[in-house]
Amino acid sequence: MHELVAEKIIEQLKEGVAPWQKPWSNEGVDYQMPFNAVTGNRYQGLNALYLHLFSSFKDPRWATFKQAKAKGWQVEKGAKGLMINFIKTHDVKIKLDENKQPVLNKNGQPDKIKVQLNSPIVTRAWVFNAEQIKGVPSLPIREAKETLWQKLARADNIIKTSGAKVEHVGGSGAFYSPLLDKINMPERSQFETADRYYSTLLHELGHWTGHQSRLNRAFTGKFDTPDYAREELRAEIASMMLGSELKIGHDPKHHVAYVESWVKILRDTPYEIHLAAADAQRMSDFVLAFEKKQEVKQENTKAQEVVKSDENDLVATEDSSINRKL
Repeated sequence: MHELVAEKIIEQLKEGVAPWQKPWSNEGVDYQMPFNAVTGNRYQGLNALYLHLFSSFKDPRWATFKQAKAKGWQVEKGAKGLMINFIKTHDVKIKLDENKQPVLNKNGQPDKIKVQLNSPIVTRAWVFNAEQIKGVPSLPIREAKETLWQKLARADNIIKTSGAKVEHVGGSGAFYSPLLDKINMPERSQFETADRYYSTLLHELGHWTGHQSRLNRAFTGKFDTPDYAREELRAEIASMMLGSELKIGHDPKHHVAYVESWVKILRDTPYEIHLAAADAQRMSDFVLAFEKKQEVKQENTKAQEVVKSDENDLVATEDSSINRKL
């Protein structure tokens, strides 16, 4: 599969632009990352990249023939699916006691445990888009779309919550310094639009995740070297994933200078696209986790305020009771 994806990407790179650098559209649902129509789970890594970049469908939902049939849906006759990979790293087995007898849970059913496999098992599956399947419910209509300012505020909040050091300086350079663990950005006024400013900053935040105290990627390559281009490949794909999640898009003019290097890397080592997609997924998940932590913190704060308010009400009630007795 990685050879297939690498070849498709090379074809587009030869035309002078990376496929993930397609222009952003605020309309429709075509920029949502793909997810399973039955489970609701998003596809990860290379599977997500493949389904997102090389599908002509606007609906982001996918399902296998078996899943569709189980739901009472019907895959259209002659429809062609796209191949994805499933990597199985664990097996599920019944838990046994010292006498080799099944351990039962509180419901009286055999308890099951995950067992790490000595080597991963890779299996293929073909998935069909919701537009190819009859009976799939229509996508929910979003009653109120987020305004651009709401989207940008969300991106800004993630960046602030991350604690990343961002310094604005004059000039056209946007880069992350591993040595100083700092992001350098041009002034906001130098960007054509606010969303391009944030998409660029999220790209650099992708690099920032590679620091040894975070995801610990090696920053060994100097500018215009294969290692440098590999890191840029990861940051570009992660930026696309983040831009999709936050609905602020991705600047199509970003980092065209690396196109030739990416062609050479993917032609020499096609498996690099699998590694890059996996790293980009980790980078995107790492950044988005700051938003989740912020939400949990806010929920805990609200809960504490409710408890405190209840305690104050209780004290006030007790004081009132005492006053009445007096």
